[in-house]
Amino acid sequence: MVYVQEVLDRMKTCVIIPTFNESKAIGEVIRQIKKFELPVLVIDDGSRDNTSEVALQEGAIVIKNENNLGKGASLIKGFKYALDNGFEGVITMDGDGQHSPEDIPVFLKTISETACGIVIGNRMSSTKNMPFIRLLTNRFMSWLISSISEQNIPDSQCGFRLIKCDVLKQINLCTAKYETESEVLLKSSRKGFKICSVPINTIYRGEKSQISPTVDTIRFFKMLFKLIFQRRED
Repeated sequence: MVYVQEVLDRMKTCVIIPTFNESKAIGEVIRQIKKFELPVLVIDDGSRDNTSEVALQEGAIVIKNENNLGKGASLIKGFKYALDNGFEGVITMDGDGQHSPEDIPVFLKTISETACGIVIGNRMSSTKNMPFIRLLTNRFMSWLISSISEQNIPDSQCGFRLIKCDVLKQINLCTAKYETESEVLLKSSRKGFKICSVPINTIYRGEKSQISPTVDTIRFFKMLFKLIFQRRED
């Protein structure tokens, strides 16, 4: 804990959690994060349950979207909040309890000891509980994004990340759904930022993914083709 505080004293950091109908899990997630004395920002993406109320009761700052705009749009709102309020780094996590806050010190240690602009969680060393379709998708997408970015990113689809705000200041994000997380990696790499990976624990409880394999794959490739076209114009 002392080491964590030393890092936080050098880099003002907040945790951003995009949520949609996560009232059952979000309270415990926030309580676990608060052990590290980190401010928590919850972006409630048009939830139909009492996610916002639970988050507020646990001491989080809450921004509520009246309608469901998408995970990417929620992350972008969170990034803007961090930049507007003088934060130097952001940790992004899911609100369903799949990411363990106990791994936060690993991210902070890595960002303080390396020249990385982004530290991303890696779940691929222990995949026995990962749904098979998700495993195949992750491996393919990670291979593709690693190839394009010319960096080894073994789990490009992991949403548990630490991103320096210097990175966010230099990239313009144009997407709104799940492809935003890939857009962050590709545009950051294009700007010359190093991306590091750290092993994390992931808890699967049989929850159904909100990702649509067909629709979100199409969105990803539209974003990718647009990025390639822009590069040719540069």
